[in-house]
Formats: sequence, C-alpha cells, structure tokens
Amino acid sequence: MTAKKRHFLKTEVARRVVAVLSTYETKNALEGKLEVLETSERTLILLNGVPVALCIDKTPFFTVRGAIELNPRRHLVTVDMGAVQFIRNGADVMSPGIVDADESITPGDFVVIIDERHSKPLGVGTALITGAEMVHETKGKAVRIVHHVGDKIWHVSP
Repeated sequence: MTAKKRHFLKTEVARRVVAVLSTYETKNALEGKLEVLETSERTLILLNGVPVALCIDKTPFFTVRGAIELNPRRHLVTVDMGAVQFIRNGADVMSPGIVDADESITPGDFVVIIDERHSKPLGVGTALITGAEMVHETKGKAVRIVHHVGDKIWHVSP
C-alpha cells in the first residue's frame, strides 16, 4: 500500500468523524489528533499513528484495529469459530456461520465481525441482509468483507 498524502484533520472535520464513530456506542473515547492517510487503495484515518478508521464510500468506519481500540457496541456480527479461518483469509461472511447479529442492521450498513469465543474483531464489512435475517438464514452471503485481520490495512504500521 503506497502512501500518497498524510495530513492532520481540521478540527471541524475531526469532530464530524468522531460524531459518526460515536453513533456505534464505543466503550473507549476517541482522544488525540486525527490524521488522514491517503493511499493508493483506501483513505485511512489515523489516531496517534494507528489506523482506527477507513473511509468506505466517503463515510468513516472502524478498521479492525479501531474496533479493538474503541470497542463498539452496535452493528456487531458474531460468527462461530469455524468461520474464523475463512474470514481471516478475506472470505465474505456466510449466513450459516453467524450466531448473533445486531437487529438494527439493515442492508448497506457497515458492520464489525467478531468471533463468538473471545469477542475479538476479525474484520469489517457491508451488510447484505438485515441483522435478523443473518441469524435465521441457512444459506447465502450476509456480509461482504471490506477489511480483515492480516490484509494490507492491518499491516499499516504507526
């Protein structure tokens, strides 16, 4: 991933980013200077040098590291341990592997995928169906993965 530009966010823009991420009811506060890192593939938002958010369709959402740091409580999709290895390799999340999902999720929403045993974030993606459908469906894709543990964004170092 090649960096093109890196600059601090203006105060007003930083407030908007914090407001958007706060709607997911983070347990930890987003404190510090926010920077934007524009790469050849994605636009990342850095907090103290760590990529905590990425822009998906010009809307900020957590990276896996951001979800680990900030610990959101909403828009979570929990998968069984059998799905972990596939998600870690970048596969989309299939409905049969989902054990729980936030019922407020609608198609097109951004979600954080966590494992059922440790409740650790594995990836982030875009919901293809509602949260209720994710739990009850027995076949088909439920979440399209945008970023996961071990990909290029994961390896962006501070």
